[in-house]
Amino acid sequence: MAAFDYNAGAGLYPCKTVKRRSSLRYKRFDSAAEALRFAIEDMPASLLRGSVLEVEEARFDGVQMRKLYDAEGYPLTRRS
Repeated sequence: MAAFDYNAGAGLYPCKTVKRRSSLRYKRFDSAAEALRFAIEDMPASLLRGSVLEVEEARFDGVQMRKLYDAEGYPLTRRS
């Protein structure tokens, strides 16, 4: 994966569930690192699959978000 700017602003589009509407809506973050932490640590895991992270006109799906969060270059402290 090419170099990723964790400091760039990011938008997170949570997935809508089929059976019920999620109360989560589009959310803007000052950094992609904060958006990734929210997506992985705070959102229900079932929503990650269909969610999209947008950073500098690039889009990342749930699998890609997980890889960016797990990457060695991720700058924030992860929850245990």
